[in-house]
Amino acid sequence: MDLSNLKPAENSVKRSKRVGRGQGSGKGGTSTRGHKGAKQRSGYKKKIGFEGGQMPLQRRLPKFGFTNITRKDYKGINIETLEKLADKKGLTTIDMDVLVDAGLVKKNSLVKILGNGKLTRKLEVKAHAFSKSAIEAIESVKGTVVKL
Repeated sequence: MDLSNLKPAENSVKRSKRVGRGQGSGKGGTSTRGHKGAKQRSGYKKKIGFEGGQMPLQRRLPKFGFTNITRKDYKGINIETLEKLADKKGLTTIDMDVLVDAGLVKKNSLVKILGNGKLTRKLEVKAHAFSKSAIEAIESVKGTVVKL
């Protein structure tokens, strides 16, 4: 092997005909960009949704409804899920770290405990919100409810 044998790996080079290298190349002059206008000039970037001056789709369509910017979205978790988690890992306290480790919620989620299912263990549950039925179910087995 010597320098004359060196070549790129197969399919690693995807070079079509080089443009802007003079008239003799067949791709000189305007370098396939056409004459005049923004697309012909260097540094051209079109905005997302630009339709060539036509009114863009997102501005043509009517807007409906209302978006409440102060809305809080809670991730609901039933007490039957907490019961399974506590049985599986042998826990007495369930907080955000446990729920994140179990993959039930993301780190910055707001969590609401819901009352679906049956609870048989005494648990200390820490979450951002609780339904009335969940509070009753947890406290009926001498558990404690802690709002974060």
